Amino acid sequence: MLLKLTQILIFWLSSFFLSYLLYPRYIKLLKKRKAGQSIREDARSWWEASIYKELHQHKAGTPTMWWGMFLFITVIMVASSFGLQYLGYINNSLFNRSETYVLLFALFSMWGLGLVDDILNIKWIGKIKWLTSKIKFIWMFLFSGFISWWFYSKLGIDYLNLRPFAWEVELWLFLPILSFIFTVWLVNAVNVTDGLDGLVWWLLLLVLGVLAVVTFNSQRYLATTIIAITLGSIIAFLRYNINPAKIFMGDAGALWLWWLTATLVYLLNIKVGIVVPFLLMFLLFWIEIGSSMFQMIWKKVFKKKLFLIAPFHHLLEKRGMQEHTIVMKFRLIQWILCMIALVMFFYQIQS
Repeated sequence: MLLKLTQILIFWLSSFFLSYLLYPRYIKLLKKRKAGQSIREDARSWWEASIYKELHQHKAGTPTMWWGMFLFITVIMVASSFGLQYLGYINNSLFNRSETYVLLFALFSMWGLGLVDDILNIKWIGKIKWLTSKIKFIWMFLFSGFISWWFYSKLGIDYLNLRPFAWEVELWLFLPILSFIFTVWLVNAVNVTDGLDGLVWWLLLLVLGVLAVVTFNSQRYLATTIIAITLGSIIAFLRYNINPAKIFMGDAGALWLWWLTATLVYLLNIKVGIVVPFLLMFLLFWIEIGSSMFQMIWKKVFKKKLFLIAPFHHLLEKRGMQEHTIVMKFRLIQWILCMIALVMFFYQIQS
């Protein structure tokens, strides 16, 4: 186990230092290419565009596309794992059917959707600055359907582990349906929360940290290594994303992170049961997307807004709370939620 931990730490440190060294050059390259985010009043989104522009106009022109650097780092890490395996330093590369196929597939496929979306945002192509919600939902539905099919058909998972409240609950064909709905809900929760400098990163950093502990304790070392590479790149990125941000994540980054998180939950559901602790860990994300959903439903039914602006973090911002204060308070709450989730997990394995 100590050897496995050492290997994971090496990949984590390599990802961090390589990202940290390359980010200044990457940001300069993006600025040279004018790959900056546009803030426009006619943007179609579920928060009110004029208020959003008022709050975030100063961020216009900030480079986006974090995913480009992360993709480059991940390719290097995966390629180096093949070399290390060939030389006999490690037993397995980072390409493994039971643990990492679906994770790596997500990275290279969801990258396509985020790439197109970011280019439209930067170049201001068409009447809107992003892909339409309809196109995004179709794409998300396809990939959410794929991940549900993979676990049900390829890995034979047809049950839900609800520890510590219940053991394995057989759902048969209902499980892929449930996982499909959950995955779509999760991607939108992450996207909605990504509205302030560093906010979604700090929250996901803590969530992924908990999932890294759980995967390692469950002896899923390759999955832990993928998390470690992601964490290394995120920590380096935070140096340049903390307010005032010098670079933004972009949709491809958000899409990759929700896919990684959802897939890890499904993997851990197989053996240890992480669903209940995870639902607790993701409480802030549920509040964020819940506020947006209620806003949309209220406007559809009653033809007026329920909140001045949604999601919740923008409402706090509009009411006068400073951006860095919101991020700090959310981060503190997330720390508490993650610690409770870890306690629940270790209670499960002891009982």
